Amino acid sequence: MAKILVVEDDLEMAALVGDWLTHENHTIEIMHNGKDAEYFLQTYKCDVIILDWDLPDKKGVDICRDFRKKGGCTPILILTGRSHIEEKEEGLDSGAEDYLTKPFNLKELSARIRALLRRSPQLSENELHLGGITLNPRDHKVTHKGQEISLFPKEFALLEFLMRNNKEIFDSPALLDHVWTAEAGVGPETVRQSIHRLRQQLDTEGEPSMIENIRGVGYRVRRVD
Repeated sequence: MAKILVVEDDLEMAALVGDWLTHENHTIEIMHNGKDAEYFLQTYKCDVIILDWDLPDKKGVDICRDFRKKGGCTPILILTGRSHIEEKEEGLDSGAEDYLTKPFNLKELSARIRALLRRSPQLSENELHLGGITLNPRDHKVTHKGQEISLFPKEFALLEFLMRNNKEIFDSPALLDHVWTAEAGVGPETVRQSIHRLRQQLDTEGEPSMIENIRGVGYRVRRVD
């Protein structure tokens, strides 16, 4: 449904939140410190940021404040063990839209995220249409020639990226960098497998594949007039 950046230095908490949100069909990126989070936000787009207050190198509220000063408008939810009203005010004054105190119920986290997604500027974009494919970022739905198809979150993210950048060709390292970013254990074979699964869902027997492989260059979505 959405691309969510989770910035949390507690490895167990980060894994718990990441697994829960992945189960809800979101695409998750996890960072464990402020430096990596700020680099990610300078380079990539996401729909919601879940930001821990107490990071090892920089406070989450300072990251939020700097992000807003640079024009970042992605909705931010701050996680913290702090419960005093003054600290909640500081978090919201830094530019965050919402605040959740640890420990929290994962269902409540989901509800807060749904509320933020309704205001996310990235998800308010129009549907994408290309070559008989319609992709709806808000509802996480894809149809091809009027038939709805089911995609895993990373396949959806890969297709969305290719459709948004349909005038360009991307090799496997570029797709790994843009779609999988900081994930461990992924490589060119991951891209090939995802492309293969997309073709299984999108292609029609006897017709050219909807995902072109330009030999020696990379991949792109086939444009069909």
